[in-house]
Amino acid sequence: MKVENTKKQMRKGVLELCVLSILSEKEAYPSDIIKRLKESELIVVEGTLYPLLTRLKNAGVLSYNWKESNAGPPRKYYVLTEMGVTFLEELEKTWNQLVTAVQQITKNPPNHE
Repeated sequence: MKVENTKKQMRKGVLELCVLSILSEKEAYPSDIIKRLKESELIVVEGTLYPLLTRLKNAGVLSYNWKESNAGPPRKYYVLTEMGVTFLEELEKTWNQLVTAVQQITKNPPNHE
């Protein structure tokens, strides 16, 4: 069994939370989201992100608007909807509960800074 496969699955599991968190700061173009994810070592290729954005948009969690670009055609910028803000809050609560539970089980004390 390869640890890299498990690590990849763990990253995929938190990708939605991370994308929504990025968009909670401000609207973003997909390449900007990918850049942020890569900077945090949650490496994502466009083929992973676009289906996720489409699914979240279709679920009413995201919306988008078109903005003119100096470097070509208009660009689609994504933003959280009101439903998306509530959805993110619920994901964050669940994430925090999960982190606490895993830390208790693995005996890694929480890092309260």
